[in-house]
Amino acid sequence: MNKEIKDDVLKQINNIGWGAEEVLPEKELKQKLEKALIENKPLRIKFGVDPTTPDLHLGHSVILRKLRQLQNLGHKVILLIGDFTARVGDPSGRSATRPILTKKEIDNNAKTYTEQAFKILKKENTEIVFNGDWFSKMSFEDILRLMSKFTVARILERDDFFKRYKSGIPIYIHEFLYPGMQAYDSVVLKSDIEIGGTDQKFNMLAGRELQISYGQKPQVVITMPILKGIDGNQRMSKSIGNYIGLTESPQETFGKVMSIPDNLVTEYFKLALGKSENEIKDIEKKMKTDPAATKRALAGEIVDTYHPGKAKNAERDFNIKFKPSIRDNLSKEEKIKLLKPIKYDISNEVDKDKKIILWKLVKAFSFAKSNSDAKRLISQGAATINSKVHLDPYEEIQVGDGDFIKVGKKYYGVIEFKPKKGKK
Repeated sequence: MNKEIKDDVLKQINNIGWGAEEVLPEKELKQKLEKALIENKPLRIKFGVDPTTPDLHLGHSVILRKLRQLQNLGHKVILLIGDFTARVGDPSGRSATRPILTKKEIDNNAKTYTEQAFKILKKENTEIVFNGDWFSKMSFEDILRLMSKFTVARILERDDFFKRYKSGIPIYIHEFLYPGMQAYDSVVLKSDIEIGGTDQKFNMLAGRELQISYGQKPQVVITMPILKGIDGNQRMSKSIGNYIGLTESPQETFGKVMSIPDNLVTEYFKLALGKSENEIKDIEKKMKTDPAATKRALAGEIVDTYHPGKAKNAERDFNIKFKPSIRDNLSKEEKIKLLKPIKYDISNEVDKDKKIILWKLVKAFSFAKSNSDAKRLISQGAATINSKVHLDPYEEIQVGDGDFIKVGKKYYGVIEFKPKKGKK
């Protein structure tokens, strides 16, 4: 093997390893890369996703970016839409059984996945397949033959299954089938590499074992870190509600990124945007000197990735919403247009002089969970009427039609007085 190929292999291994959690085994990856270069034949990179929801989120982009990196290195991505495995529901990382979706729900979700994935992947270097194409044709005898390759003891080695078993939480037989089904996908696709989150490690290694039993060269497994959600604690998930969807509006995306804890900013640059090692070092320095500006740069870049050219307007709308110095200089009409406040008819809440106790006004708009919560928010300086802060919960406020009320950073309202209908 000549020096040029050796250097190319080393370069690819370094690129592939950056940002990844594990490469298993790295020695086999090197061998596959060498063979691909010598034979001038791209490797087949498998990534499977079950269409259990209509939208992909930023957590999925971690793997999609690694796939794009492999495409840039000359390899082919096999995007597997698990329309059949979605009927079982991936139990990975779950403490309870996933709800079973209907075929119609799955088909509708699958339609959106490819369009979203191509925001990152190269369309011309991506093959899209559906595992329903082979699983729907398998007989019960075929399923029995496939499942005879696995033991219950082996399946129970999975951490999530083991915890549920020890805790007495039910594990249903169809859930046991899932690792074998995902492994069989690798056999059908003859994948050279499979990429997934760290929660998929067991299933992907099962794919290696099954390929060997079918006389194939086993795939190399690359696990990617799980991106934390905007709450800063749990993994990004739509079911938890701590996600940033790839199809969300530029304003929603910018605002959600700005809400993440500062300690996640560098991680988001690395995982969600795929920044290089040198770029990450620069970002770490910037976080120490100006974390706010660095987070804004992150939000802008994520917006421009999925909504090209929309970052500036998204940042402007964010500033209007959260920077009093900018927001207070807007006209009432501009506030209503940009902030989309709740409009509420206060006619039945005020006395004959159109006066109302402040905490009752806040509660009338449902900007507080309880009376005591309304009083607490006001006392903390969270309530403004027409940009003026009011600190006394028991202050009697005279209000007029069109007055603007704000509580905290995200609650906006416009006071209305609808004309009373005359007596017949």
